[in-house]
Amino acid sequence: MERAARGGRPARPHVRVTAVRNGAATGTGDGTGPGTGRLAAVDAVRGLAVLGMFAVHVGPGAHPEGAGYLLVAADGRAPALFTLLAGFSLALAQRGRTPAEQPDGWARRYRPLLIRCAVLAGLGLLLAALWPGILVILAFFAVYFLAAEPFTRLSTPMLTAVAGVCVVAGPLLSFLLGPVFGYEASGRGAVPEPTALTGWAGLGRVLCQLLLTGAYPLATYFPYLLAGLALGRLCDLGERRVARRVALWGTSAAAAGYGTAWVAAHVLGGRERLLDAVAARHPEALGAADPVREVLRGQFGAVPSTSWDWLLVADPYSQTPLETIGNAGVGCALIGLFVLAARGRAGARLLRPLTALGAMALSAYVLHALALAGPAHGAASWGALAGFAGVALSAAWAWQRLWADSPLRRGPLEHLLRLATPGRPAA
Repeated sequence: MERAARGGRPARPHVRVTAVRNGAATGTGDGTGPGTGRLAAVDAVRGLAVLGMFAVHVGPGAHPEGAGYLLVAADGRAPALFTLLAGFSLALAQRGRTPAEQPDGWARRYRPLLIRCAVLAGLGLLLAALWPGILVILAFFAVYFLAAEPFTRLSTPMLTAVAGVCVVAGPLLSFLLGPVFGYEASGRGAVPEPTALTGWAGLGRVLCQLLLTGAYPLATYFPYLLAGLALGRLCDLGERRVARRVALWGTSAAAAGYGTAWVAAHVLGGRERLLDAVAARHPEALGAADPVREVLRGQFGAVPSTSWDWLLVADPYSQTPLETIGNAGVGCALIGLFVLAARGRAGARLLRPLTALGAMALSAYVLHALALAGPAHGAASWGALAGFAGVALSAAWAWQRLWADSPLRRGPLEHLLRLATPGRPAA
């Protein structure tokens, strides 16, 4: 859910906000309230992603100077982090259960998931219709969760292998099919809106957006969910040494992804070839300070299909294999570091505001979108960012204090979502 321009191409991508527990799209929603140790740490990472989302949506713009580096760090990583955490939370919800222990019968197995996804999709369409000026991700998350169901039944080695393949295959599929659907040079990055659902042509367009050409299409964002699911299966973060290893793995993956993209661009001549491609196929971007970034800014969720060198960039929202590896590495490192911090009393106390916010991320997302559709529409300043962050952190903390002994403590929308799907097994 980045910023978007009404009726035109998006101005800044943004993200969604949901994680899954018990197959649900909620903050982390097991209904037990904020956890301790690793569960609290995962909520805290999600809370940080919410703040990153605010930075993209209401901050002054990501400029690499001074405090602007904070916005640069958030740009493009919040949606990836939310999606990675969704997969990680799915793995936590399944821990201790084998595939043979899944609920029997179609209704018990799939109805709660379908209801949750329908609610998410409905919320996404409603917010898109209100036009908050961001690219609403909720409808895309509904598709991610539906697509994830069969993969949750794979063995851990098979799931890990599939996740690795999808990191490359997803972006490559997007690149190769772009020309087939008429999006070779431009036109990607939209989100589904209710007005498109009035005819068969519109339905087809929405399906294409959700799977391939939208702002957060399944082809290029689903690898994050699979990576998070595999990570949650592979790592028992209850052990300090495992948490350290996860932080190290993540740091190494981030360095490999972003570092390889830098070498390809500045050592192997990739940037010069891309500038030639821009001149030949994207002349409208030549007047920008950074023509390459300008082209990518109009195609959230994909790269143009005009040069193979696009697949070697790692710019925000390019969703190439290298950016996916880098972003997943950042998320992995944050999970490991926050788990280590949460093991100590002082660290857990410092993380508590983020933990409260992350536990009710869906509520925070929807409320911030409503604010952007109304009184805060078009906000883009440090003051707006500070206001959104301050209100969200304090309101989440106060809410959980107020409802400390109630299922409502995880957030109003999270609780309503659980009520809509009774009978889901506890994680």
